Parts: sequence; C-alpha cells; structure tokens
Amino acid sequence: MNERSHSLLKIRPQLLSAKVNDDMSDDERFQNQTLRPIIKLQNRLLLAVFQNYIIKRKNSFYELNLEKRTAYITHAIQKDLKLRNSLKGMIIGHFTVEEYDSYIQNSSAMNKRMMNMVIKRIQDQIQYFEKEVLI
Repeated sequence: MNERSHSLLKIRPQLLSAKVNDDMSDDERFQNQTLRPIIKLQNRLLLAVFQNYIIKRKNSFYELNLEKRTAYITHAIQKDLKLRNSLKGMIIGHFTVEEYDSYIQNSSAMNKRMMNMVIKRIQDQIQYFEKEVLI
C-alpha cells in the first residue's frame, strides 16, 4: 500500500455499525467499508456545501415546512448535476486507487448508493440549516 492510500485509510473514522461479512454483495461491502466512513469524515463539508447551495438559491429553503425541506434536499441532490457532481467528487477524492478500481466496476450503482446516503445524512441533520443556528 502506498503512502497516499495509507494516509487516507488512517484518517477515516471507524464505524462499528458498518458491518462487513461474507454474505454481503460486493456493492454492500464497498458501501460499508468505504462509502460510510468517507461520508462521515466529510460530514461538515457536505453540510457546508449544501448550506451554500441554499444561499445561492435565494434561501427559498427557509420558506418551506419540514416535509418540503426534506423533499427539497432530495430533489436538489438528485436533479442538480453541478451539486451532485461536486458532492461525488468530495467522496471519490478520498478513495484509494484500489477502491477507485472497485468503484469503476459498477460506478452507476455506487453513485446511486452514495447520493442516497448523502441525502439521508443531510436530511437527518436538517436542524443544522436553521437560521438561528447559523448566526
């Protein structure tokens, strides 16, 4: 393992809840071993990027009720290619070369898993975007 790979793996949080076993599909194993730790590591940056997205969209997010805010998050990440590609880049940039080689074998399915995880993570922390918290 080269120095970059070693350094990337070293900074990732250990997730006890991300189980890996022999019965898992390769995609599920990749999700639990690679995607979950990276997304957790990048959490604050993902929130900051989405906060910037809200601001650039004239803060219309704040006029919505909770249900519509969660739908807004889903819609933004699924439909705004620029935002989506930016979020993917923040995660893929933390792959080792070996992980990237695995990722490209089934990138379409991995991208879907990745974005669903990011959507869920942002929705679960929706209180981060409350105006009072930002002051």
